[in-house]
Amino acid sequence: MVKRSVLVLNFGSQYVQLIARRVRELGVYSEIVPYHIGTEEIKRRNPYCLILSGGPASVYEEGAPLPDPGIYGLGIPLLGICYGLQVMVHQLGGVVERAEKQEYGRSKLKVLKENHIFEGLPKEFDVWMSHGDKAVRLPEAFESLASSENSAFAVIRHIHKPLYGVQFHPEVVHTIHGKELLGNFLFRVSLAEKNWSMGDFLKEKREEIRKEVGEGKVICALSGGVDSTVSAVLTHRAVGDRLHCIFVNHGLLRKGEVEEVEGYFRQLGLPFQRVDAEELFLQRLEGVEDPEEKRRVIGHTFVEVFEREAGKLGADFLLQGTLYPDVVESAGIPGAKVIKTHHNVGGLPERMKLKLLEPLRELFKDEVRWVGQLLGSPEGILKRHPFPGPGLAIRILGEVKKEDLQLLREADSIFIEELKRWGLYHKVWQAFAVLLPVKSVGVMGDVRTYERVVGLRAVDSSDGMTADWSRLPYDFLDHVMRRIINEVEGINRVVYDISSKPPATIEWE
Repeated sequence: MVKRSVLVLNFGSQYVQLIARRVRELGVYSEIVPYHIGTEEIKRRNPYCLILSGGPASVYEEGAPLPDPGIYGLGIPLLGICYGLQVMVHQLGGVVERAEKQEYGRSKLKVLKENHIFEGLPKEFDVWMSHGDKAVRLPEAFESLASSENSAFAVIRHIHKPLYGVQFHPEVVHTIHGKELLGNFLFRVSLAEKNWSMGDFLKEKREEIRKEVGEGKVICALSGGVDSTVSAVLTHRAVGDRLHCIFVNHGLLRKGEVEEVEGYFRQLGLPFQRVDAEELFLQRLEGVEDPEEKRRVIGHTFVEVFEREAGKLGADFLLQGTLYPDVVESAGIPGAKVIKTHHNVGGLPERMKLKLLEPLRELFKDEVRWVGQLLGSPEGILKRHPFPGPGLAIRILGEVKKEDLQLLREADSIFIEELKRWGLYHKVWQAFAVLLPVKSVGVMGDVRTYERVVGLRAVDSSDGMTADWSRLPYDFLDHVMRRIINEVEGINRVVYDISSKPPATIEWE
């Protein structure tokens, strides 16, 4: 029996999958569909409601993505988010213009009128904005329910029809009561019923893997992080010993990481093989400074190594721990803009001998940890901070050199070691050091120095789609700075990154 669902119309937002995921977290099955889905197809599916996602376009530009205007007359509850609100205003006769003051990041929402959508919420709360346009005149029969500093129409609704719009992003964790607001729209406005769980996802994925792999063999691109580990455990449950885990030491790993990863996989009891390819990767990266080119070089070299190993094993499939943020930032969804190419998505060669297997492609980091817990994966892996596949190559700005890798390893190791010692490691989502391509003047023992600069980065997040900088204690930062400068020869200055995402990304490259 086909489940009734919530249909999320995709206008190319970075957060479109996050919307669908929040709905599923609330226990209601959701699906992402193209923005131009027809009204007849919508009626056939009989959804509880429609949600119009955000997107990078402007509704007044030629060729802007617009849905079938018939969706507003179906009688189906509808919620427009950011660009989705602007689409609804534009198509129903209101006016959307470029905002004089754009809103990115945290903003204060003030509720103006009581409504089901605000049930149980305070009159003021923080929301997360990310828009350059705004509605300046509402269509006929619409009213404003809430405002923000730069948006008089931060929440709107049609007086007679179940049509709602919010200018902010309720799906991101930095909108304090966003999940409750979505829940009110689902259960109080749309009268949806709970019909989905993560257990359902696991059953469906195991069956998908069995069906796709058949009697073939799979090699897993193992990094030792939570994504590839959970992918491996899930796939092993589906195909057994026809899975072969291959850990490539590309020379871009953190201090002590090779030994740590090997220890975890002996504990898991999965088939495990290490391939040392440091010289190959560093040779390919020689002279490469552009971050996008770095990712492409690393992605292509990874595939070359895995195809060679797959040939020895007679494997047909390459298993990767690709997550949805990787796909979005590499513009792997229709209408999205490229932010940065991930080595395991946009960095892959166009023609590959191996077929890709990506069972976690629709999930976010915290969901993967949830799946890992259900599968009984080791706690040490599940609680590790995220580490990018290209490794330290994208934490060295500019060309990657062996001596710079050593500098960065030592600085990063001190930062992480002290986070753990001070009881802060599990209080931040991700932390790391970055080696900057500049030198600065310093003085040590009355002698002038001219040495490298390290940036420290720590962020709070739940899924990597949005993040805020971690407010680490000054005493802690002072202690880490002194250790790095005193113990890592070649570094004389340490800075701390206080940028949020957006507008910055978590990694520097």
